[in-house]
Amino acid sequence: MNTKFTYSFIGLTVILLLCFFANISLGSVSIPLDDVFGSVFGLSDNYIIQNYRLPKALTAILVGSGLGISGLLMQTLFKNPLAGPFVLGISSGASLGVALVILGSGLFGGAFAVALVSKWSIVIAASLGSFLVLLAVLLVSSKVRDTMAILIIGLMFGSITAAVVSVLSYFSSAEQLQQYIFWGFGSLGNLAWSELLIFFCIYLIGILLTTFSIKALNTLLLGENYAKSLGLNIKQSRLIIILATSLLAGTITAFAGPIAFIGLAIPHMTRQIFNTSNHKILLPAVFLFGAIVMLICDSIAQIPTSDYTLPINAITSLIGAPVVVWLLVRQRKMVF
Repeated sequence: MNTKFTYSFIGLTVILLLCFFANISLGSVSIPLDDVFGSVFGLSDNYIIQNYRLPKALTAILVGSGLGISGLLMQTLFKNPLAGPFVLGISSGASLGVALVILGSGLFGGAFAVALVSKWSIVIAASLGSFLVLLAVLLVSSKVRDTMAILIIGLMFGSITAAVVSVLSYFSSAEQLQQYIFWGFGSLGNLAWSELLIFFCIYLIGILLTTFSIKALNTLLLGENYAKSLGLNIKQSRLIIILATSLLAGTITAFAGPIAFIGLAIPHMTRQIFNTSNHKILLPAVFLFGAIVMLICDSIAQIPTSDYTLPINAITSLIGAPVVVWLLVRQRKMVF
């Protein structure tokens, strides 16, 4: 590995650790760093850290890295710098599943509606919604030859689900709409250790599929025709990449809600630093960069020394979008 890249990876790893411990330390109640270190490494027992802040910080790392990597996969597969992890309609499918539970629960009324709208029911509904869209996309991708056609079909799935959600919203009460809107804000602090373990297991499968696809990703940068001449099975590689993206993006949306900006912007921000198209370098770099940015956004969202917590979606967009615009204006073109 290039010495420059080695130093960059060491620097990003150090920054990630600093952001991780700072994120745990900051909050409505500031906790000294020595207590944070002691609790993280099992030398002391702090209920707030072990049951709330540590799971939230780990969730931020999984969400930031997972969305960044899935965004990189989509940008490479479609060779489109504006592609993100949700272009296949995965987030829209999850949103439809949650809308059916929250906005549609009023149709059942009474105690059944209250039981229907629970933490796990929302996670399961989001997972099923994203999974059904995934099945549809995989079915279509096995039938069409043009990769761009899959992108358009994914956008159409997103439009259909958005239309259904709009109809449900029209017939829903103000309380139901508020609950659905709050879910749409995204949240990193709602997971217990048992839920985080399930999240991590599915996330790990997506990462493993991505790792197996590194050679295919580098080959696809040369164009599909050239990749075929090198012996690459385009359909198989495309299915694996779509499956990896869907597992990462769908699971993140199910457990943390739809998080904006990260998947689209992190790959571009990473390329500005590493200036390479080799996915052996880009994938771990995007992992580190996405985790760092999400930890920083979460630290800002929880407003240290305050009881208020801002929507994580608002922070990721407010901080990230101007940074990306500045980078693109400064660079004058996208490194792709």
